[in-house]
Amino acid sequence: MGKQSRLLAFVMAILIGAVYLIISNPPKLGLDLRGGAQLTLQAKINPEQGINEITPRIMETAKFVVEQRINGLGVSEATILLSGNNQLVVQLPGVNNPAQAERVIGTTAQLDFRKQKKGTESELRARLQIQQAATIQREVLKNSTDQKAIAENEEAYKKSIEDLKGIFERTGLTGNMLKDAVAAPTGGGPDSWQVALTFDDQGGDLFAKTTGEIGGTGRVLGIFLDDKLISFPSVGPEFQGKGITGGRAVITGNFTLDTANELALQLRAGALPVPVEIVENRTVGATLGADSVLSSIYAGVAGLLLVLIFMVIYYRILGVVADIALITYAVITFASFSVLGVVLTLPGIAGFILSIGMAVDANVLIFERTKEELKAGRTLYKSVEAGFYRAWSSILDSNVTTLIACGTLFWLGSGFVKGFAVTLGVGVLTSMFTAVTLSRSLMLAMISNPNFRKPEYYGMKAFGKISTTTDLDAIAEEKASDKKNDNTTGAVL
Repeated sequence: MGKQSRLLAFVMAILIGAVYLIISNPPKLGLDLRGGAQLTLQAKINPEQGINEITPRIMETAKFVVEQRINGLGVSEATILLSGNNQLVVQLPGVNNPAQAERVIGTTAQLDFRKQKKGTESELRARLQIQQAATIQREVLKNSTDQKAIAENEEAYKKSIEDLKGIFERTGLTGNMLKDAVAAPTGGGPDSWQVALTFDDQGGDLFAKTTGEIGGTGRVLGIFLDDKLISFPSVGPEFQGKGITGGRAVITGNFTLDTANELALQLRAGALPVPVEIVENRTVGATLGADSVLSSIYAGVAGLLLVLIFMVIYYRILGVVADIALITYAVITFASFSVLGVVLTLPGIAGFILSIGMAVDANVLIFERTKEELKAGRTLYKSVEAGFYRAWSSILDSNVTTLIACGTLFWLGSGFVKGFAVTLGVGVLTSMFTAVTLSRSLMLAMISNPNFRKPEYYGMKAFGKISTTTDLDAIAEEKASDKKNDNTTGAVL
């Protein structure tokens, strides 16, 4: 049973890794479980600024602006969701001052282009290194409990931002003069991208003047979003004096498609200040969240125990196999929430609990098929193999239809509905994995032991003597097929 041993070892390694993930990085709790503030923002058209329609692109930009603002608040595990065609739902777990969040989020991002001061070339490199170190340390301390270290790092981070601002001077060129910014290929290969800028007439003139002053000097053009330096392209010597004319320019560098799109979105965020109105601001108490978590834990544990007990009573030794697979499934699924960054909400936990009950379906189908084969007089080994093989099509069909429903809910739904769809979908995929690998491997390993071949162990009355010799021959054949890398058994998986 070499192949089965390897599969069991593989699943065991995954299980150990899942337990480690749950302990070291537990899933995030949503607003309804942790408590905090929830704001609903509605975008408004602004004909004076040329915004006559709220488009998906504008909402994407507005979402990015809000994310930047929330980062400035220092709120961790915040969730921002698009709702309808013109609304954003902002969930801020752990925030006790929603009025402050409302003031900060309701403002508009400011984008401006600044030129580097003379004689600061070496200072720029040093300041950038200091800010990079402070930023890395900030990420490291994000989940730390050392408040003193966090405060010291935050002070150093803010100081690095201020120091960088000090070596640039304003030019009057702002995001209001930027018409568009898009990622564009350079023609140098699939991973070579640049960001194309388009200014209005006034912006084009200022851009030409600014680039003419710094062209060929070694100084850079600083692009600031909310007073933070987000890019610093240089200007070639060919533009010295005359500058980059025509109101168009490109920012080149080591951009991939993702990084180019990110920078273009940052630039558009300052160029498209969509007025937003806060139409709802509500607070969820932490006590309610704690009660919800406790109730959900009780419900989940009770449901799991009932399923485990039922499987053992009805299927006997097969039920024990199912219970081991089910517990493994629950641990792996819960750990996958951490890997995928799933924010657990009450509907999400409901999806997880529902998926635990549904995870037994595959085992029930397999066991019933196995019992039918035993009643038909086949050997135990052949019955187990046939049970998995014949139940697989039904398992696949039922789980695929559930996944289609999850995909539809995720695509058309929003907020908590998406959370339910994600947790249920992850659970379905994991249950398929545990059913056709762990359950099968455990059963084949178990029936190789003569002590586990009694009919009553499989929830059946004596139906005749099982041919031990035939079983041993079948197991020997299976061992030989492992050595020859026969794909017959693999097809069942």
